[in-house]
Amino acid sequence: QVQLVESGGGLVQAGGSLRLSCAASGRTFNVYAMGWFRQAPGKEREFVVAVSRSGGSIVYAESVKGRFTIYRDIGKNTLYLQMNSLKPEDTAVYYCAAGLLAATTPNPYDYWGQGTQVTVSS
Repeated sequence: QVQLVESGGGLVQAGGSLRLSCAASGRTFNVYAMGWFRQAPGKEREFVVAVSRSGGSIVYAESVKGRFTIYRDIGKNTLYLQMNSLKPEDTAVYYCAAGLLAATTPNPYDYWGQGTQVTVSS
């Protein structure tokens, strides 16, 4: 069983930055690919970025490319999402997920965190 706990969300003005964290139980990164997704009210869960188990492959959604960066601290079992140049349309609940594939859709992921709210004001 994998447990994921997100933190770091909050309220920020447009153009600002936030760093989200996802603390994972055990040696999750050795076994699972990781992803970040987000869900705005009334919308479906949306892919943000995924990283392969090896860390050698990273895929970003076009909407965040060049602004968001995913990285891992294996020693701390923590996944991060650095978000810069935030826009009001980035407002959503952000979730981290673990699965066997670094997929761009939610279904292949087996484990999910509880989510952390990010609100970007204009």
